[in-house]
Amino acid sequence: MTIAAPDLARDTWRSAVARYAQLTGGFWRGATARSAWVLSAMCATLIGLNISVQFGINAWNRMFFDALGSRNSAMVASAMGLFAGLLLASTAVAMFGVHARMRLQARWRQWLMNRLSQHWLADRRFYRLNVAAPGMDAPEFRIAEDSRVATEPVVDFTMGIASAVLMAAVFFGVLWRTGGATHVAGFEIPGFMVFAAIVYSLVMSGSMLKLGLPLIRRMAQKNHAEAALRQALARVRENAESIAIIRGEADEGAIVKARIMTVATCWHAMINSLSSMTLLTNTNGVAAGVVPLLLMAPAYLDGRVTLGGVIQIAAAFVQVQIALSWLVDNYARIAEWWASAARVCGLWTALENLDAVPGVDGIVVGESLDGRIHLRSLSVAQHSGRIVIQDASAIIEPGEKVLVTGESGTGKSTLVRALAGLWPWGSGTVLLPKDARIAFLPQSPYLPGGTLRRALEYPTDGEPSPDAVLHAAMAACGLRRLIPRLDETDNWDRVLSGGERQRMCFARLLVHHPDIVILDEATSALDSAGQDDMMELFQTHLVACTVISVGHRPELAAYHTRTLQLTRTNGTVHMAVDRPVVGWIGREGRPGLRPGPA
Repeated sequence: MTIAAPDLARDTWRSAVARYAQLTGGFWRGATARSAWVLSAMCATLIGLNISVQFGINAWNRMFFDALGSRNSAMVASAMGLFAGLLLASTAVAMFGVHARMRLQARWRQWLMNRLSQHWLADRRFYRLNVAAPGMDAPEFRIAEDSRVATEPVVDFTMGIASAVLMAAVFFGVLWRTGGATHVAGFEIPGFMVFAAIVYSLVMSGSMLKLGLPLIRRMAQKNHAEAALRQALARVRENAESIAIIRGEADEGAIVKARIMTVATCWHAMINSLSSMTLLTNTNGVAAGVVPLLLMAPAYLDGRVTLGGVIQIAAAFVQVQIALSWLVDNYARIAEWWASAARVCGLWTALENLDAVPGVDGIVVGESLDGRIHLRSLSVAQHSGRIVIQDASAIIEPGEKVLVTGESGTGKSTLVRALAGLWPWGSGTVLLPKDARIAFLPQSPYLPGGTLRRALEYPTDGEPSPDAVLHAAMAACGLRRLIPRLDETDNWDRVLSGGERQRMCFARLLVHHPDIVILDEATSALDSAGQDDMMELFQTHLVACTVISVGHRPELAAYHTRTLQLTRTNGTVHMAVDRPVVGWIGREGRPGLRPGPA
């Protein structure tokens, strides 16, 4: 069973909005509440000021065009002066409105990115997510980009809806008062322009809903297809050498081509929906200003309404239509937001579900009171719940060197990951010495970008290491040639060979001096002599370290005092009784260890 992200498009509107609000609503609570509510209040105030300015401009239309109709130059001059004030007010409100809105969007996005990234990085979820939810594409893109699309439009939507409601209420009053009544089939219809605006907006909004309904689904499909394409391209980049050596570019090219075809198909489907919507929106943009003029033409020709009144009504009609057709103008953005909100909520839900494994309680990692490592009734499971190792128990003394052995597929690497706290799926208890510093050396080591000094000190504890310590560590690990480059900046994870990267990890041990070292094929890229050099560090420089390692080379046993044997019986793996190890003379006469009889 893999953890699948929920699909908001398939959820009910109520449950989807509730999940989104639960994830993002914390911005208005806690440490960020003050700034969030201050910015929200600023936005609300500016919405009210903007509507007041628009109402003033609407009244100015009537005043100005009536002055033109009556050829009253004094009133025209007065109207021009009033317009200058309205223009200044409108510009100021717009400027402060953009500032407040964007500040609110930026703060909210920053808060959401922090929450997602910290939850992703905490408790090693970034690692466990790759194991438990392999179908979760590009969590980093969801954090960086989808969080923007999931928050910024919501501020626009909220301000737009609030403005639309208030704008409609204000300008309905203008239409009711100024539009007057009309007679249809002998019946008088008061405020008929109000009903005309409502009917017009309902027709346009209903048409938009019908044409745009598939857009949300097509937008989500497009985003998913693009994420799959990015994942395929990233896989080629990350495995470039392996693919080039085995000449697999044709197969990879076919995969990428198929992903590109899927993206293109999704884009074409989305283009069809957007084209239909554009036809309607353009029609609406042209017709909205003409329809009220046509409706008011008879009243103007009869002398019941002045030219200024017609222009005022037409402007009010457009404002009402804009307010009531808010959905028409923002349907595409709503669809885009919905798709990104689904991806953000999907990531959060997957992170929350990481520890939920059917049929198991989870491995408990606690503190040992006697300084030893205890494995008590430890059962290690896959993330699907299937038990890999059943009921393992052992005690590892401080300073012991323990080798985990067993045939391929018995779960040796999974066991040491459970000991390192990377693998929570299973049951039982792992007790580690209190405040013990643990170092884990995987088969494929990681070196951060930056200077070689930073790569050696990674992860840093805040205190820089003296040059003498770094130089000695590099020399002891066969990296003397790199000492002059200690402060050079480069992509060391790619510049150094596999063997050099593994030597760098052993040099880190000499810099940090951890209490417990867990090795998982940590010498696989080294030749036998290089492996001997690195393993003998535990007899010379790191004697006090407790070592737990996994390796397939039989000569590794010479550097361990005990073995934990994993054996498969009837499909279940059990840990056999420890086998002692006796001394031997290592290469070049150096003392070492030798496995005892089986």
